[in-house]
Amino acid sequence: MSALGYAELCCVSGFSFQRGASTPEELVARAAELGYQAIALTDECSLAGAVRALQSAETAGIKLILGSRFTLDDDTTVILLVRNRDGYTRLCRLITDARQRVAKGDYHIGRADLQADTLADCRILVLPEADREPTPALHSLLGWLATTYPRQSHIALALHRRAGDIAHRRRLDRLRATYGLPLVAVGDVHMHRRSRRALQDVFTALRLGTTVHHAGQALFANGERYLRPRSTLAALYPADSLAATRRIAADCQFSLRDIEYDYPAEVVPAGQSALQHLRELVYKGSRKRWPKGTSESMHRQIEAELELIEEKRYPHYFLTVHDIVEEANRRGILCQGRGSAANSVVCFCLGITEVDPLRHDMLFERFISRERNEPPDIDVDFEHERREEIIQYIYGKYGRQRAALAATVIHYRPRSAMRDVGRAMGLSVDQIDTLARALSRRSDDGSLADQLDERGIDIDTDDLERILLLVDTLIGFPRHLSQHVGGFVLSQVPLEQLVPVEKAAMPDRTIIQWDKDDLEAVGLMKIDVLALGMLSCLRRCFDLVVRHHGRTLTMATIPGKDKATYNMISAADTVGVFQIESRAQMTMLPRLRPQRFFDLVVEVAIVRPGPIQGGMVHPYLLNREKKREEIDYPSEALRGVLERTHGVPIFQEQVMKIAMVAADFTAGEADGLRRSMAAWKKKGGLEPWRERLKSGMRANGYAEEFADRIFEQIKGFGSYGFPESHAVSFALLVYVSSYMKCHYPAAFAAALINSQPMGFYAPSQIVTDIKRHGVTVRPVDVCHSQWDCTLESENEASGRIALRLGLRLVKGLSQDAGERIVAARESRVFAQVPDLVNRARLDRRARDALARADALRALAGHRHQAQWQIAGARAHTDLFAEVDAPEPEVELPEPEEGHDIVADYASTALTLRRHPLALLRPQLARQGVLCARDFDTLADSRPAQVAGLVTIRQRPGSAKGTTFVTLEDETGCVNVVVHRDLLARYRVAVTSARLLRVNGVMQRQGPVTHCVAHHIVDDSARLGELTVRSRDFH
Repeated sequence: MSALGYAELCCVSGFSFQRGASTPEELVARAAELGYQAIALTDECSLAGAVRALQSAETAGIKLILGSRFTLDDDTTVILLVRNRDGYTRLCRLITDARQRVAKGDYHIGRADLQADTLADCRILVLPEADREPTPALHSLLGWLATTYPRQSHIALALHRRAGDIAHRRRLDRLRATYGLPLVAVGDVHMHRRSRRALQDVFTALRLGTTVHHAGQALFANGERYLRPRSTLAALYPADSLAATRRIAADCQFSLRDIEYDYPAEVVPAGQSALQHLRELVYKGSRKRWPKGTSESMHRQIEAELELIEEKRYPHYFLTVHDIVEEANRRGILCQGRGSAANSVVCFCLGITEVDPLRHDMLFERFISRERNEPPDIDVDFEHERREEIIQYIYGKYGRQRAALAATVIHYRPRSAMRDVGRAMGLSVDQIDTLARALSRRSDDGSLADQLDERGIDIDTDDLERILLLVDTLIGFPRHLSQHVGGFVLSQVPLEQLVPVEKAAMPDRTIIQWDKDDLEAVGLMKIDVLALGMLSCLRRCFDLVVRHHGRTLTMATIPGKDKATYNMISAADTVGVFQIESRAQMTMLPRLRPQRFFDLVVEVAIVRPGPIQGGMVHPYLLNREKKREEIDYPSEALRGVLERTHGVPIFQEQVMKIAMVAADFTAGEADGLRRSMAAWKKKGGLEPWRERLKSGMRANGYAEEFADRIFEQIKGFGSYGFPESHAVSFALLVYVSSYMKCHYPAAFAAALINSQPMGFYAPSQIVTDIKRHGVTVRPVDVCHSQWDCTLESENEASGRIALRLGLRLVKGLSQDAGERIVAARESRVFAQVPDLVNRARLDRRARDALARADALRALAGHRHQAQWQIAGARAHTDLFAEVDAPEPEVELPEPEEGHDIVADYASTALTLRRHPLALLRPQLARQGVLCARDFDTLADSRPAQVAGLVTIRQRPGSAKGTTFVTLEDETGCVNVVVHRDLLARYRVAVTSARLLRVNGVMQRQGPVTHCVAHHIVDDSARLGELTVRSRDFH
């Protein structure tokens, strides 16, 4: 047996959701360890795990067979194994049809589907149930197969040491004799090791909607559905059934590497090749970019890129992206290409990006290289509220058969794992909720038991330890397929010939069963059609500026080198500004003091985990204070690479250039190093580059110490190293959004609020910030507000602009109701509340929402008065609709200020009255609590006590467990630093409090201040019913 080998032909993974209890990688690696000849991945109506299995099989050196398992509508089970390319196409089509005819997550397939297309290019295994007599449907299926596909069909024998194994084997022997179909041994494998049995039981219970305790005989009788040693199999199965596995494995010769992919041809005019048309468009664009003509170096770069694009057969890809961008331009939708495409002159000439790579010394090999056999990756951002137009344009142009979104694999995280395990283990809803809420959203936040202890959670169950073990095992497991945020896959042939396609959760969307990493691995190209809120914000802002200031601006025409804009950025006055509004960015800005565009590029890139973990931030800041001649470089060659960043590598491209200049890497090798940098934490593979880098540096005379330091910096970049191409693309938006905030603050704030949700800050913080800049903010008012926030003249004399809050901020008011209010008001002003209710046809929900939001003040007076009048008003649709029937007025007392503030937050999530902390200030002052303004005047290391509403919580992965909390009071904000050990003591307060009081010390570095916490108190009780929500970034 050991010399002959064995192939496992029936194996489901975690991509048979709530069925398989091991990942494809675990199954393949274990099969290789056991010396199997081959392993077939046969997930249920799915090829979602196929690429992962392929990569694992290539690493482990074992043959992979692709297939899928189906339960037909007559309850018979069939396994199809792919023999060749045609068989693979038919399997993809079968899965696609089965998935698309029912709701997402389910499938339906019957005998008619098998009969509709030839299965001659597949091996067909029928898996009878072990614990019951053959059904008429099973006899019918075997009879049809014996007649139609006698050489491809087999009866699968699965033996699992059950009491009924002998009887089951006899039944299958009779079926073999009756239909002449051979038996083949299968393990019906659901896990790579027996130890996953408990998790498999959990999945069974979840799939059946019951608990493990009540699942009974629906659970497997034992843990034998794992990859067993060959000696065990030899003792269980007849020799001929084992030999059949080897024959079938030898017959299945298909590999995913055999897929041939062609890009759509629609974008190429008749009579031209794709390259001819691309060259024509590129040179047409170059004349726009450089009206005075291109230099010789520019021309050489364009031709070099076009040559490589043609060599790699990518012209159609570039033409397709260009077509999509042009369509957005035709529709007036703001868009911008970013990512590694910014390294390409071709992309710049085509208008895909606004970054001139020659001006910024970009490295084209970061985008495409000869050595890298994978497609380019072009990301294009569109206005987030209009991206759907582009998505439907793509579907319309290429058809749903040839266009679909990539999938995203949603994995279990601590809370979702706890909820599913708890449900399967029979915990009550309250117990599950308590446990799930107690866990961090992150999987790297200490043991689950420790997290529960920190919160004092004590669940009355004997199974808690087992539950936590199961949860820990389940974290990171695939849970379901979702749609990628915007990665489109297009093909010349129907996609179902390449990969199964299924419904997405959203209407009018379809997704393939592979994610972006799978696509990259097998060479299928995708276009990222992404949504960016800041583009929507800028579009609205430009429109407001035209309307109220008479100035037409675009991203291309905004003046560069604006001193006021750079001074605002240097002062960290960047609430709402793209990319540089976070606490970490605001801390860096006063130290970096950007005064030119490249400073913004560095700012975007340096406040990232890669440079931070690589120890590059402080050396950069120190070197920046030195004179150019005082900075040491290991060689003149490396000076050329590092001089722009003061001797410290900040960007991925610089690491690639260091390898090329100092260690004689080819451009392709340098890109291989970059790719390993991006994946080493997850997959390893960086260490082999160490010796290649060090030996190359030694040969060129560099010190061993320098080579080691460079390699450690490369490791520090990890998966977070930021490309300069990304940074330049983002820096453009940083500058444009900063310019608009600096020169048109009211328009920028209105556009920000109208584009929510986006960014770090909620409307409350945006309004507070804009008021501090001297802009008058006017409340929501049915007599003046549009649906969106708008601008109004503050007074004719001053010419100043005020911000009017829009009806969109009123909780419980639909956009349809808001627009009816605006339309009714445009015909004539509202006289009274009943007039408003009648003409705008407001139902009870809308009326109550407006009264609670104090939006009826102009018609009814204060909140209490408005709620009284609303109670008696209703919309008439009969002949009394226009009849004014006045009722006697009732004078109600005006609410107290505190009650009004609470109601403001409850109804609009902000207040234009005094800040809640202003009301609490006398109490806080008696306790020695400083306001934010006074805290900022303290010297470094001075003890202090501060308090404020929690507006933002952050715990970056690069911060080594430190949490950053922003507290807001009536004078400003305090940034609080909570180190890991303190977080363990005050986790509940830090993660859930609305109002925090903190004892700590001032940490000052120039104008940048923090309060380093030593003791934390949850003072939320002081807020009473006040509802405030923080924005939490974990």
